[in-house]
Amino acid sequence: MRTYQCLCGSPLFFDNSLCLNCRREVGYCAACREVVALVPDEQGGYHCGNADCGASLVKCVNYAQHQVCNRCLVAPPAEAEGLCDCCRFNRTIPDLTVPGNLSKWYRLEAAKRRLFYDLKQLGLPYGTAADGIEPSLAFDFKADTIGKKRFWRSMANEERVYTGHADGLITINISEADDVKRETMRVVLGENKRTLIGHFRHEIGHFYWDVLIKGRREDGFKQLFGDHEQPTYADALDWYYEHGAPDDWATRHITAYASMHPWEDFAETWAVYLAMISQLDTACHVGFGGESDPVHADPDWMIVRYQQLGVALNEMNRSMGLGDIVPEIFVGPVVEKIRYIHDLVQQGRAENGALNPQSQTQTA
Repeated sequence: MRTYQCLCGSPLFFDNSLCLNCRREVGYCAACREVVALVPDEQGGYHCGNADCGASLVKCVNYAQHQVCNRCLVAPPAEAEGLCDCCRFNRTIPDLTVPGNLSKWYRLEAAKRRLFYDLKQLGLPYGTAADGIEPSLAFDFKADTIGKKRFWRSMANEERVYTGHADGLITINISEADDVKRETMRVVLGENKRTLIGHFRHEIGHFYWDVLIKGRREDGFKQLFGDHEQPTYADALDWYYEHGAPDDWATRHITAYASMHPWEDFAETWAVYLAMISQLDTACHVGFGGESDPVHADPDWMIVRYQQLGVALNEMNRSMGLGDIVPEIFVGPVVEKIRYIHDLVQQGRAENGALNPQSQTQTA
């Protein structure tokens, strides 16, 4: 993740909507793809504060009305709703009449923007049917329906909201944006990296299985991850929650949950790949050394560098009594799966270039 600079010279970060030094409003400029100072104009809009850009900008509707976004569109916005390149994929947002839901939505959007940063950096295809992408990508942010006396209120099959993916639709239960509830589930389920961005990276892995593998590369997938048709996903899920992961799961999988079914193995490995790309990119830009070029870098080199970085960051966290940032162990079968995903990303990037040549030079 890059850092940026305000007109006053102070550093700006990816999530900033305000410079804490000069108190200027700031935002992500869709033209120069930087977080910049927003210079008000006479028409009630803004100019990009980047001297090399200066584009006329308007805030994303979710920035202007709800302050859950910090992105701006080039004026006038091409999208009728005035939604940015991240918010336009929202199908359902939390009920904002419920106290606390606005702050949860803010955290969800912040994590989602970081996901899109990763996807743009890698040049991966995503979009809707109108963009030439199948299935269409969309997000539902929903809450469980609970009666006033804290018992389940009958709503057919919509009482509980399960975080997951189905045909391009990624659903996140907004309780994951509650730190206490998420940490409780992290401990109960033994998931070292149960975070909001972790959920997005995992579920987008299922999306890319549909986009890049389904009906096209399934034979190669089966050779490495196993047969996703036998046993069925439902049977594998039941078995996993009754018996748990096998004792030797760490000799073949990146996480215990990855042992549940080949689809989950792929999604868990995909999530770790995105985490590796993101952390190496951040380390490069904040002065921890090393280069960051996920498009052209050798995956074995990236794994070694990620492990080196992990040792340092884990020890820093342990000195503060915190959990490991990089808990994964890269055994041989896991390395092979990372290589597979790296090659798949390159193929996806090439296909995206055919759909949208400009995407080859875009970064968030």
